[in-house]
Amino acid sequence: MSSILFEVKNQVAIITLNRPEKFNSFNREMAFRLQAHLDECATVPDIRCVYITGAGKAFSAGQDLGELVGDNPVGIAQILSEHYNPIITRIRNLPKPVVAAVNGVAAGAGANIALCCDVVLATHSASFIQAFSKIGLIPDSGGTFYLPRLIGWQKASALMMLGDKVSATEAERMGMVYKVIADEFFASESLQTAETLASMPTKGLAYTKHALNYSLNGLLETQLLMEDSLQQKAAATYDYQEGVAAFLEKRKPVFKGE
Repeated sequence: MSSILFEVKNQVAIITLNRPEKFNSFNREMAFRLQAHLDECATVPDIRCVYITGAGKAFSAGQDLGELVGDNPVGIAQILSEHYNPIITRIRNLPKPVVAAVNGVAAGAGANIALCCDVVLATHSASFIQAFSKIGLIPDSGGTFYLPRLIGWQKASALMMLGDKVSATEAERMGMVYKVIADEFFASESLQTAETLASMPTKGLAYTKHALNYSLNGLLETQLLMEDSLQQKAAATYDYQEGVAAFLEKRKPVFKGE
């Protein structure tokens, strides 16, 4: 069975990490498959939102440590440069919203892949663990970049060093995730969020994402210039014209992602 399940429904690409017997921990094949699917999502016009979730009880337990030992071990440098860094880069550069539907435990790189997505939803029974310190490593997969910006320096530092498990409710309270959804409604409600995003002005959302990415390193003055440039691009889209017309005509807009 494939380590990644992929389908497109209502203009949403549904990517399911599919190694449930290993809590969806990443091996080399799974990392490359995810990268390939993200590349496809970036180029197919009919895909207007990406939804990433896990099969079984976990979102992802991070790296499959079995690959680090044995007769042909994969080195840490190779895992980062060929597996996780390209995944994080693809998610952040993908010109469409990416929803992480965290259906269970998200640990290590699995947690940080979720946290770099545009909208993070978690089922009530989910949890997040910066598990790296337990084996003498540092948080990777963008964890030291995104987590302090989401929840603050002190909280991030403590969670990374102590490796505490954070419940979904606590993650929502501290701003780590957007929303927690009851387990019985999670699959339908989280997918509905992705479908809502897929029906919105896709290029405008892409420009918003670009501006947010830029803001992480920019100064106010350069950020204002970036907003000006992106706003002009957004104003030149079909969806902008449709949005204004629908507002003036007091009707619901029909966006095309153009």
